[in-house]
Amino acid sequence: MDTFKAVVVDKQGDSFSLGLRELSMTDLPMGDVTVRVAYSSINYKDGLAATPSGRVVRAYPIIPGVDLAGTVIASADSRWREGDEVFATGWGMGTDVFGGYSEYARVSGDWLTARPSGLSLREAMIVGTAGFTAALSIHRLEASGLTVDSGKVLVLGATGGVGSHAVAMLARAGYEVTASTGKASEHAYLRSLGAKEIIGREALLPAEGDRKPMRSEQWAAAVDPVGGASLAYVLSTLRYGGSVALSGVTGGGEFPATVYPFILRGVNLLGIDSVYASPQLREQLWLRIGSDWKPPQLEAMVSSEISLEQLPGALPAILSGGVRGRTIVRISR
Repeated sequence: MDTFKAVVVDKQGDSFSLGLRELSMTDLPMGDVTVRVAYSSINYKDGLAATPSGRVVRAYPIIPGVDLAGTVIASADSRWREGDEVFATGWGMGTDVFGGYSEYARVSGDWLTARPSGLSLREAMIVGTAGFTAALSIHRLEASGLTVDSGKVLVLGATGGVGSHAVAMLARAGYEVTASTGKASEHAYLRSLGAKEIIGREALLPAEGDRKPMRSEQWAAAVDPVGGASLAYVLSTLRYGGSVALSGVTGGGEFPATVYPFILRGVNLLGIDSVYASPQLREQLWLRIGSDWKPPQLEAMVSSEISLEQLPGALPAILSGGVRGRTIVRISR
């Protein structure tokens, strides 16, 4: 095929555009492996990339899409052969280099993960960056001492992509999960994923004027894709030796905390970066995602499946918090 379709974002001076374009194979960047893309998904960073003020794109024009899954059609990398089913998440796709919202993609062979037997290509994109971030968060918490006997695990932003996967994976692994959300209408959804308890978002925000550095111990650990003021509150309520795995800033990049939880209770704040996780760690975690961490409710996390043509109109919703779970993008079959 000489030409193909892709969603392209461009910004030149005060002019900004987002839409479907027809490109040629020569428009693709240099890379070892060319993939015919079957599926992608929508993540928060994709929404930012599709806005003129998102500040995540390094250079324009760009094809957004931090996730892709498909089949190898050409390879100069001995690890990958024509016909291999593969996927990729992160590595700067969709912000630094062309990403997954395209019928074809050309990437480094280092970025690819072979589809594990426990996941289809579509299921890999239901998981995607959001689910991989949740898995990496759980991995880091367990490496810091968390076990199923440690106590309750809190998940913030629980109806979002990272939060939904964290609730489901933790419950699947036997943890007692408390889910936090600002959406009263989604309690049944969170219980279906395995949450034992649900609390409102406001319960994790201190009252005005309340600057207590320490509070009663409640949580053994927390998965936090939100950040902001609630992070300081959660740190002050962790049990001795507990940890927060922080992966997002939808609640803001600053939080009013003190050092006391760290030096008096020995708590840990773990930064989670799923973009540049090593290929070895990715392989290890994706095998777990496809087996003992794979929730039976995976399909229930899909809020909608859309086409490449529908994508430009669907991207803004993720920035407004208007999406529950995951939106899958069907590129080709």
